[in-house]
Amino acid sequence: MLYAGVDIGSTTSKAALVDEDGREVMFASIMTEFNRNASGEKVLQSVLEKAGASIEDVVYTISTGYGRKAFERADKNIPEIIAHAVGTEYVYPGARTIIDIGGQDSKVIELDAGGNVDKFGMNDKCAAGTGRFFEVLTHRLLGVEMEELSDLILKAENPVEISSMCTIFAESEIISHLSQNIPIEDIAAGTGVSIARRIIAQGKAARISFPEPIVFSGGVANNKGIERIFAKLLNKEVHAIEKPQSTAALGAALRARKEHQKA
Repeated sequence: MLYAGVDIGSTTSKAALVDEDGREVMFASIMTEFNRNASGEKVLQSVLEKAGASIEDVVYTISTGYGRKAFERADKNIPEIIAHAVGTEYVYPGARTIIDIGGQDSKVIELDAGGNVDKFGMNDKCAAGTGRFFEVLTHRLLGVEMEELSDLILKAENPVEISSMCTIFAESEIISHLSQNIPIEDIAAGTGVSIARRIIAQGKAARISFPEPIVFSGGVANNKGIERIFAKLLNKEVHAIEKPQSTAALGAALRARKEHQKA
């Protein structure tokens, strides 16, 4: 028997499978389409194909993410904050803080000693502090692909100050820096610092003290440069996990197992 978790996000949709013993079997990710239900079906089919399984092997499914209520196949849906907590505790037992930066939102979650959500802060109303903010500014203005950003940031010697967190005004600042022939690595790093500062402030506004261990997840966690920026600003170790986009889907799959087994 398999249990499925489907995380339908604004940018990507993810699916994870766990077995009867709660062990992760497989993970898959696709770009989210305008039809959230279809996205859920496609990513679930993708993870099943990778696992060499069929839909008949799945006994319980839980959805999470922005499109969780649109996924008709799900037996239940849960908030992504809960899913992230469950999935992160699985991959990094004892984690106390989660910094998650997705395509369209960012989250800071503080967990108690048992891995339960204690408090959280979330930005889902503005592109500032998200992967989209980074992508728009660096790709369009600097001509840099997201996968190149990490190396670029790590080369920076004098990150510039990006004072505005509004995407439009930040764009004007970057254009001004470019006109002054400032190296693009310093501009990219300055953008990263600006994002990290906003997310840290977001957490502190929710009275999160960033207890350790601190786990970095979400698509932006693939960027080692941003990981280092967070560590420097917090003066604490920050650990980016393997498969950083998988935690919510994995958490949903683990919760699906729990729900089915207690029924």
